[in-house]
Amino acid sequence: MTLQTMTLKIRAHLTYGESFELKMDSELPLNGVTALFGRSGCGKTTLLRIIAGLERVPGAAVSFGNQHWQQHSHFVPLHKRRIGLVFQEHSLLPHLSVKENLLYGYKRTPEPLRRLHPPEVTTMLGIDDLLDRRIDQLSGGQRQRVSLGRALLISPQLLLLDEPMAALDTYTKREIMPFLSRMATESEVPIIMVSHAPDEVERLADWVAFMHDGQIQSVKTLRDALAHPHSPLFDDTGAVSVLEGNLGTTAKDGLRKFGSPGAQLWVPDTGQTAGQQTKRLRILARDVSLSLDEPHRISIQNHLPVTIERIDPPHNNRMVVACRTGDQQLLLVEVTARAVNQLGLSTGQRLYALIKAVALLE
Repeated sequence: MTLQTMTLKIRAHLTYGESFELKMDSELPLNGVTALFGRSGCGKTTLLRIIAGLERVPGAAVSFGNQHWQQHSHFVPLHKRRIGLVFQEHSLLPHLSVKENLLYGYKRTPEPLRRLHPPEVTTMLGIDDLLDRRIDQLSGGQRQRVSLGRALLISPQLLLLDEPMAALDTYTKREIMPFLSRMATESEVPIIMVSHAPDEVERLADWVAFMHDGQIQSVKTLRDALAHPHSPLFDDTGAVSVLEGNLGTTAKDGLRKFGSPGAQLWVPDTGQTAGQQTKRLRILARDVSLSLDEPHRISIQNHLPVTIERIDPPHNNRMVVACRTGDQQLLLVEVTARAVNQLGLSTGQRLYALIKAVALLE
């Protein structure tokens, strides 16, 4: 696969006894967020350590754009690679305040290399009111936000996140997710994120690198990664669509418009700011129905004209119909094989998608 962007190239071969082998000859895009996705034990964290220079593998080669971090006997240590690291457990210095932790790396970054500065980072991560606190006075989510801030304030050319929400409870994950998303959008620093949680990938990733048994099997855009009914991203909930669009203002009934005029939906008001920043909407394929006729006088408020792009073969008597919306985004619909036959569904057919439930990814 040729990636039309600056890339991170990794070639490495590493074995741990007889139980694990990492065999890598891949390249990862360096724009937006790339998620390393796969089951526990497939080599995601080991790969991240090789990229960071924490794991020096003989014979490995790592290149960041035109910078050769490792090649033959040449090896650039972590502190010279200008990489920001955030792990599952925070690594903040407990004897320093939040402000002192944030400034620790900032002060050690040469002034000409400083692209990010404390005021913009603390505002981005919502930690302005925490600056004078001790680390032991922070919640788990606050500590991770401070860890992200400290990593950003070295003005890294690459940010590596190793399952930064794995140690957090469900409530705290929901609390920190908007800050992670905002950071990914506003910092303009390429991010490589280790995750085995589909919802994190759907919310944050622009690219997905699928890993299995120590190898990267494929690198896809998020849209392509979600385009097929048996994607590794799909869990017990089945096929999922992620639509992108802007939020409108809140109507009197508390709902907000989402998306372009040709493919507009109504979503609950979650307090997010309206504007030009693109938001993501998650829709389960099993929560979408199809109608040959334009729906009238029904309680389902979200219905869109769509065109069938393909119909996948049946699996357990269920079929996934892939449709294109008016703004050419992919919407997956799960129906029975009987429904496909009764409605006479075929590729290129225009009809209506009735969406029973949506979830705005915060």
